Amino acid sequence: MTGPSPPPLGHSPIPARQRAALWLYAVAVAMLLWVACAPRSHAGESLPIRTGHAIASLLTYSNTAMPNAPLRVGLRLQLDRGWHTYWRNPGDAGDPATITVTASGALAGTTQTILWPTPTRIREGSLISYAYTGDTLLPLLLPLAAAAPNPAEGGLTTLNAHASWLVCAQSCVPEEADFTLDIKTGPQQPSIQAPLFDTVARFSPHPSPYPATISPTGTLTLLGPELGPHAVMDAWFLPQDRGQITEATPQAPTIRQGRVILHLHPAADFPQGKALDGLVVLKDPAGSEEALSIHAQPVAATPEDTFSTAGFAKLLAFGFVGGLLLNLMPCVFPILAMKALALVRLGGAELRTQRHAALGYGGGVLAGFVLLGGLIMGLRFVGDGIGWGFQLQSPLFVAMVCWLLFGMALNLLDVFTFTGPALSLPTHRSGPWHDILTGLLAVVVASPCTGPFMGVAMAGALSGPPVAGLAIFAALGAGLAAPFVVLAYAPRLAAALPRPGAWMVYVRQFLAFPLLGSCVWLLWVATLEGSGATTLLVASGLLLLGLAAWLYGLAQRLQATQGNSRGNTTLRGLALLVMLGAFSLLPALRHQSAPPVASLGGMAQHAGVEAFSQSRLEALHNAGKPVFIDMTAAWCITCLINERVALDTPATQAAFARDGVTLLRGDWTRHDPAITTFLRQHGRDGVPFYLFVPAHGAEVTLPQLLTPALVIQAITPPTLDREP
Repeated sequence: MTGPSPPPLGHSPIPARQRAALWLYAVAVAMLLWVACAPRSHAGESLPIRTGHAIASLLTYSNTAMPNAPLRVGLRLQLDRGWHTYWRNPGDAGDPATITVTASGALAGTTQTILWPTPTRIREGSLISYAYTGDTLLPLLLPLAAAAPNPAEGGLTTLNAHASWLVCAQSCVPEEADFTLDIKTGPQQPSIQAPLFDTVARFSPHPSPYPATISPTGTLTLLGPELGPHAVMDAWFLPQDRGQITEATPQAPTIRQGRVILHLHPAADFPQGKALDGLVVLKDPAGSEEALSIHAQPVAATPEDTFSTAGFAKLLAFGFVGGLLLNLMPCVFPILAMKALALVRLGGAELRTQRHAALGYGGGVLAGFVLLGGLIMGLRFVGDGIGWGFQLQSPLFVAMVCWLLFGMALNLLDVFTFTGPALSLPTHRSGPWHDILTGLLAVVVASPCTGPFMGVAMAGALSGPPVAGLAIFAALGAGLAAPFVVLAYAPRLAAALPRPGAWMVYVRQFLAFPLLGSCVWLLWVATLEGSGATTLLVASGLLLLGLAAWLYGLAQRLQATQGNSRGNTTLRGLALLVMLGAFSLLPALRHQSAPPVASLGGMAQHAGVEAFSQSRLEALHNAGKPVFIDMTAAWCITCLINERVALDTPATQAAFARDGVTLLRGDWTRHDPAITTFLRQHGRDGVPFYLFVPAHGAEVTLPQLLTPALVIQAITPPTLDREP
């Protein structure tokens, strides 16, 4: 027998009711699986959105938010390979991203301000762009406030954001997206996306610790003792706003000890006379990069602006004229004795002797200036923040110059006779070394002074190429020596000089007293730089040197009357021992220094004077008050004369009080890094320096020789003519 036949094809043995139940069950399972697997918004990141060439999402640093605690949010763009988007200043082409984030619900707030990370430079032919590639996060800080008086913990806040950006490769495509993200109320807890924010923060700009200046021709300078070839291998500048510089032009960084110089090329929107904002990226020898946010203050043309052929020639001319005028400056008065005697000697000598003497003196002056300039540049290269006249900031050097001038004065008074450089009455038999050493000595005594035209010339010498700097120092020396050389090569002028005679003895003795007056001044300077012990040491040295000179003079007179004798030798030996006793004080003077003081010490001051500081200047300027800055030093005679005849007079002080001007006086007698930095910011390397900072408008740099009328005119605000 055969069994039952199978059911026909397509016929189901399951009843219809059961089949319907199975279909409903399958649909329910499928829906649950779809919900479980579908992408969704969660704390820390919104639903990612795929645009044409990027995956975009909204991120939060924290899983939760609190009122009155800003929330870090960010637009994340995961760009396709080969595509980029732009920084706030896109460069020569492009547009920056924009995003608006709004919070509603338990907390409320809004922001549009992107905290831009440091971009990369993308060069395309003759154009350059500042852009981001790869996985990019653009962070923002969202301020939040409670929508209700006491928001419940766990209450939801909804973040809604709209962003638009431009992506470019061979072509450019605008893209945009909207995002929604819910976040609970509660103490902030880092989300899984927090490390992305931390990474971006590490590579974002931070405020520059180095003062920055910008000149009218685009020379951007960063100043700081930590800067130099050992720390910086390369540098470049990114302006905050487009159109200010030609972006693709090489910036030719110059890196020297204490400064980084970038040569920007101004464009149509370059802020002439105004501050320049942007980023400076410093690259160290190991290849690491550091981005600094700078606010470069405008300054007058710097020496770097002028190192073209014409500019260099101008600096040489400034140096020569400055050295020429240095002959008339009061701080050079101690060497007038040497000059006067040299002029008299030239009047009675043969033409050939005159010229050799003048050339020897000029060679000594040139060598002195070049050696001193090379020393300053060398010390700056190894990191010392010094300027012109730095040597007189040392009590040891001041004491040595004081003793030297004291010995010269005793020689001129015939206490003893010495045929060394310029210490005795010159004779025709004086050799070339006498003239050369006289020139060197003139530089030593005259070096702390800064006369007209010298400020710009020295700043150029100390900030330009070393060879050019030495040439400018040589020009200064040529100017100082020029009157003697011209006189020697102009027989008619030389013939007009008085002939040697007995009157020279009295002139010589009279010229000792200016030198003794200089000794008193230098003793005061040493006291300001050191302490009471410094005064005692310098004065003791003067006493011992005076005794040594007297003993040596007795020995010379004894030899003239009795020839070589035992008494003669004994006196000379005693003089040598006493002089060595004076020199034994030098090590103690080397370690003399005054304790830090907040006032101006012994500098001239009155009720209207305050000690200079950068913070005080900024506070006064921010308060809308005009400020007059006097950078001075006790060893700068020009500074002291300007203060006596132009600044501390009743008329000038009345004008200061009338116009509400605060006088800030910077005392550079002892080395002060803050004053050194301020001087360099304004293209100067020595004192005196005078600057008027009005409440509104551009700063005014005053000349190095002041009059009351000049000061009052500078601080007096312009008036408008009114109808009667």
